[in-house]
Amino acid sequence: MNHDQLNRLFDLAGRTAIVTGGTRGIGLAIAEAYTCAGANVVVASRKAEATKATAQHLQSLGGNAIGVPTHAGDLDALATLVQRTVAEFGGVDIVVNGAANPVTQPLGQMTPQAWAKSQDVNVRGPLFLVQEALPHLTASSHAAVLNIISVGAFMFAPKVAMYAAGKAALMSLTRSMAAEYASRGIRVNALAPGSVDTDMVRNNTPEAVEAMRVGSFQQRLATPEEMVGPALLLTSDAGSYVTGQVLIADGGMVAH
Repeated sequence: MNHDQLNRLFDLAGRTAIVTGGTRGIGLAIAEAYTCAGANVVVASRKAEATKATAQHLQSLGGNAIGVPTHAGDLDALATLVQRTVAEFGGVDIVVNGAANPVTQPLGQMTPQAWAKSQDVNVRGPLFLVQEALPHLTASSHAAVLNIISVGAFMFAPKVAMYAAGKAALMSLTRSMAAEYASRGIRVNALAPGSVDTDMVRNNTPEAVEAMRVGSFQQRLATPEEMVGPALLLTSDAGSYVTGQVLIADGGMVAH
């Protein structure tokens, strides 16, 4: 190992990344990091103005970026996202499934409509986005998929069972994808954050946020930027021998 080899580990120059949920929170932090690492970045979220503003922000950091309004639960929109990415940058090397639907209902009171809304975004969307991008990932020499799940996939979750079930399903799909796509040279991993200071977390009651804060050994919420290191490891050459794994970044929450 020398300086040049070390510097190349996290270098994403010339690669193209799709980041869903890329206009705020963890997704935005990852999109910014990818831009700074030299990647072309395509940010996707439901709101057109947010995607446009985020793309302009990434361009101000010196990167090549576009925003594509995309509902992760809309299969046609996912196909368009991949088509726009390839038309703009010529391929796809990295897919980050960061979009999530936080809707949840108590066990015993769930409606089919809410269940479908949750699973369409949290499970079906990531699966079919990767499937849409598969030919382009196969053509890449550095293909990587990162599914953002949650430590909720590992914990008792009576109040957020719908959300946790989706994340557990995505964890299972991560392992299956890794096995299925290894022969194509595609690595697939998952990142499981604990409680991160995002809009999704702050939309809970103050009591719930405090419970999340004290629920880890570190006794604090993470910042979105603290998810950048794990994400870069799993999608850059630094993680070239890592696939089918779940990296838990939770300050010790699961260990409780």
